[in-house]
Amino acid sequence: MMKKLKNKIHVRIFVLLCFVTAIALSMILLQQTIETKKEPYQLIFISKTIDSRNDFWTALIDGAELAAEELDVEIEVVGGSAEEDVDGQIRKIEESIDKKPDAILVAPCDYSKTSDVLQQVVDNGIPLILLDSVIDRDIAVSVVSTDNRLAGKELGEFTRNLLDHNSVIGIIGHVKGTSTAMEREEGIKEGLGDAAEKIADIAYCDSSYEKAYSLTADMLTHYPDIDVLIGTNEYATVGAARAVKDMELAGKVKMVGFDNSVEEIRLLEEGVLRGIVIQKPFNIGYLGVDQAVKAITGKGADKKVDSGSKLITKENMYEEENQRLLYPFSGQQ
Repeated sequence: MMKKLKNKIHVRIFVLLCFVTAIALSMILLQQTIETKKEPYQLIFISKTIDSRNDFWTALIDGAELAAEELDVEIEVVGGSAEEDVDGQIRKIEESIDKKPDAILVAPCDYSKTSDVLQQVVDNGIPLILLDSVIDRDIAVSVVSTDNRLAGKELGEFTRNLLDHNSVIGIIGHVKGTSTAMEREEGIKEGLGDAAEKIADIAYCDSSYEKAYSLTADMLTHYPDIDVLIGTNEYATVGAARAVKDMELAGKVKMVGFDNSVEEIRLLEEGVLRGIVIQKPFNIGYLGVDQAVKAITGKGADKKVDSGSKLITKENMYEEENQRLLYPFSGQQ
């Protein structure tokens, strides 16, 4: 009898120990889950600028915000009033580091001047994703951008076919010192080949429509033989085209450029622009957030992501595929 009683006690003690152990393990797992689960993840995107007049940056931000919504993460978008405000962007990056987000996305305003502060992002253990532009250090876990050199080369090759023996070329660049400006200019010259010798002047508008306008007017006055103009982003292309129209030189001065704002599409239809290389800014923003989430969750971000580009002319702009690229939000997709 005593032996049976002892066995029952042992069984009860064993069951009790198992129960206590199970509870303890559950508590440990719950605590680990609470500690490791930090969702929604917090992202900060520092844009070169936030400008409602500029379709490129508006589309890029829209893409980032849609990706954040679909991937269930929170994103804060900040940026300056002008692309050339490097010091202002550096301050915003410093402020973003202090907030300790799960990842920081940056479209750097300068190839070298922003490098030190972006190094601080990495040194603080925050995944860094670069959008649109790069810097002089290979420290980002992912870069999402247009292949700007290739896009510039394609535009240069197209421009070469617009030239005659006496042609003179002017270039209105966007922001001197940015990787996009440098790479596009290198690509344009490569595409022009020997005709690159025909470039009379390169002026930088600091991504300002107004400055691009005045620089173009001055350039055409100083070099009256210029019959081809190249703009390297939306600000440069649109500002230069407005000046050409106001000077009643449309048609006489052949123009090409980058990006696809509503005004640029209209200028292409009118024949003021002969061709534009369109980027896919919505893709840049969307894919940038996707890469950030991959980096945070350890799923392996891609080191380099080409968001794509395409040359659009008046002759091919009405093709169905190109209409979808020119009007990505029109419901034609």
